[in-house]
Amino acid sequence: TNINGYIAMALGCGITILVQSSSITTSTLTPLVGMGVIQLEQMFPLTLGANIGTTFTAIMAALVSDKITAMQTALAHLFFNISGIIIWYPIPFMRRVPLNAARKLGKATRIWRGFPIVYIVMMFFVLPLVVLGLSTCFTQESKGFTVLGAFLCIGVGFGIAYFLFWWYRKDGRQSCITCMAERQRRKEASQGLPDNMEYIKAELERLREHTGLAEEDDDDEEEGDEETAQDEKQVETSEEEE
Repeated sequence: TNINGYIAMALGCGITILVQSSSITTSTLTPLVGMGVIQLEQMFPLTLGANIGTTFTAIMAALVSDKITAMQTALAHLFFNISGIIIWYPIPFMRRVPLNAARKLGKATRIWRGFPIVYIVMMFFVLPLVVLGLSTCFTQESKGFTVLGAFLCIGVGFGIAYFLFWWYRKDGRQSCITCMAERQRRKEASQGLPDNMEYIKAELERLREHTGLAEEDDDDEEEGDEETAQDEKQVETSEEEE
């Protein structure tokens, strides 16, 4: 259905409040996008609304707590998601950024099925650990760790700059696409092989004996050896005449 984006956002928020989980909302709607029932542009506000709805669980838990920090944390979660919506949704130009990124990730997954695993590991494990390690260097109240953190930040900056240069100037994007396509091709080829390879070998051997291919191959090898010997003799004869 083609409804207003803000109404879809409120709908996603309401559904999430009822089920108390944004993961249930998004995981239920994502297959519908894959089947073409819901367009990606319609799924976007539903996801944003689900992110708002999931914060009400923490707010309701904070209401029964006597600690002020509980409500502060819940409100920080709420306003963080609201800030993200203000940045990425009202302006149409900014709205295209996450939509185009989602399409590119979908195309990469279509090329290589193992890409989502790599993406999850990098975005949810490696990148947070790197950022946490860098921030820890600056919170140790030690000049040595501070200097180390500064050098590590410079190294990470150079690494990012080199990656961007390789990606856009050295045709790194096409290299990645080729590598992923090759991995997917080899995986599909290995999955397409029959389970009982010994049976296939036995059948090929039987067909070879039945059709006489083995004898023909041997005859071809003998003929090839004879031709090689004749060529060598001709070369020796020409050298002696010279």
